Amino acid sequence: MADGSLLEPVADFMRETAEIEIMPRYQALQEDEVREKTGPKDLVTIADLESERRLTLKLRDLLPGSEVIGEEAASNHPEIFQHFEGDSPIWIIDPVDGTSNFAKGSRHFCVMVGLVQKGETRLGVILDPLGERWISAERGAGAWSRSYHENTGERLNARAPASNAEMEGALNLRFLDSPQKEEVRARAKQTIGRYYSLGCAGHEYIHLVEDKSHFSLYVKNMPWDHAPGCLIHAEAGGYQARFDGRSYHPGELTGGLLCAPDEESWRTLYAALFGAEAVNLAG
Repeated sequence: MADGSLLEPVADFMRETAEIEIMPRYQALQEDEVREKTGPKDLVTIADLESERRLTLKLRDLLPGSEVIGEEAASNHPEIFQHFEGDSPIWIIDPVDGTSNFAKGSRHFCVMVGLVQKGETRLGVILDPLGERWISAERGAGAWSRSYHENTGERLNARAPASNAEMEGALNLRFLDSPQKEEVRARAKQTIGRYYSLGCAGHEYIHLVEDKSHFSLYVKNMPWDHAPGCLIHAEAGGYQARFDGRSYHPGELTGGLLCAPDEESWRTLYAALFGAEAVNLAG
């Protein structure tokens, strides 16, 4: 594992933040510490707000001159997406990914941080507080898993390709319009071995690199959900592309995203889910 100057302190900040701001509130949230943003499936808690506040301060200090795009700040100030148009390094923060799970006391939640420079994700960390471990990647240095209790990491690899009938993975269709949503779900039932949604992109990316799933599909592409995980999956040997076949870039908020073991299985899976007529769309 590369001894990067930023990876270790970033992981340390995330762990400390989880221990101070998140875990004391797990299964202990008060009614007035949870509220809706855009609807009942889009929540924010005091843990999200305090985690993002703490990480924003720490990460800005760690890399002077850097900008921050955090999920909760962007919810109130969407103009901060303009940072993608500049040259400054940008920290991407998801303070509690899987907020609805966290608010219900379920286990699938995490913390995610990415570092974007000149439109490219250079570093990504996904921290699983309940599992007391994190997965991470620096561009060109592979993907790694590390426990709170160990000083060395374990190299991660994307799952080997398989036929569509043997494929299993995350299928997130919530933001796909009807009737296409129903059509894709019907095709999945006919052609894919198993699919699910954890309500937490971070844990779905963990599944991708810990031999638990082959693919993940997303319609909505907010950078805090995908910048860290896409880098980690790519460094583990996986393949990711927009629905039109273009490469993933964190500053593009639309276009869909499909992660698969390799390019060939991406194309096979995409055609199975979106129909033979979609092959031309994917290049």
